Amino acid sequence: QVQLVESGGGLVQPGGSLRLSCAASGRTFSFYRMGWFRQAPGKEREFVAASSWNGGGPTYADSVKGRFTTSRDNAKLAFYLQMNSLEPEDTAVYYCAVRTSLTLATINPSAYYYWGQGTQVTVSS
Repeated sequence: QVQLVESGGGLVQPGGSLRLSCAASGRTFSFYRMGWFRQAPGKEREFVAASSWNGGGPTYADSVKGRFTTSRDNAKLAFYLQMNSLEPEDTAVYYCAVRTSLTLATINPSAYYYWGQGTQVTVSS
């Protein structure tokens, strides 16, 4: 069983920054394939970013590329999402997740089995 807890959300003005954290349980965290998703009211959950895996670089949605950066600290069992140049369109509940499917695409929420409870990010002046 894997438990994930997100933190770091809040209210920020357009152009501002936030850093989301995801605390994970499990001694095999370094093997977890991690992802970030978000869901705005009335919209489907969408892919934001995924950690690098097996020598490849991280993956980002086009809408956040160049503004968001994902990283991890395996010693701390933590996964991060640094969000810069935030826009009102980034307002959503953000979730971290552990990918368990190797056949479904990285951007597909169904490829992830374990999810955190989410943290609200609101970008508004």
